[in-house]
Amino acid sequence: MNRWAVIFKDHPDMMQIRADKSRRDAHVAYVKAHPELLIGGGLRPDAGADFCGALWIVELDSKAKVESLISADPFYVPELRSYEVFTWGKILEDQSAVL
Repeated sequence: MNRWAVIFKDHPDMMQIRADKSRRDAHVAYVKAHPELLIGGGLRPDAGADFCGALWIVELDSKAKVESLISADPFYVPELRSYEVFTWGKILEDQSAVL
């Protein structure tokens, strides 16, 4: 199993998608249904600023599976959200991190 870091970059119009409560609820339900998405959340350039993207840490066999997970997410709108996927390894594998 591989770990992947996904960095999303949002177009400013993505804020309209984020403001849609039904879509946000669908996104949260989607994330809860996919335990392979180990951690995720929105990114802001500064505290209190608008969201400008997101970060996911995912554990899956292949980059193709990560991209399938992304494309099925209700928050993924290709015209408003781009992403990069990187293989990722935790430096202190023997230690757990609690956020």
